[in-house]
Amino acid sequence: MRIGDAAAAAGTTPRALRFYEQRGLLPPPRRTPAGQREYGVDDIARVRVIRELLAFGLTVDDLAARADRLRLLEPGEMPRYGEGVCARTSGVVERRLAVIDAEIRRLTELRDRLASQTVRR
Repeated sequence: MRIGDAAAAAGTTPRALRFYEQRGLLPPPRRTPAGQREYGVDDIARVRVIRELLAFGLTVDDLAARADRLRLLEPGEMPRYGEGVCARTSGVVERRLAVIDAEIRRLTELRDRLASQTVRR
């Protein structure tokens, strides 16, 4: 399928597909004789996994830095989740959790300061 159809099937945009390819998250797709990109179902499944990992708070840089260890999907493989799946990330998940925890602490402190100002008035 062409890039527009593939993007729609994966829930993203053609621009995002080109970006994932540029960053090494998505292998270069097959090309038609006219040079247009052609994607298959395995490519779509891979993009969905990328998008899910991004939705979990990982960044493109996180994924790109560990793409060789994340083993996003092999051709024909369905996404798997559960114990041991994140062990291949070499600390990426742990570092992202630390960043999220720090942001939660910062926002909690900000909220508490704001709430204390509201109570005084």
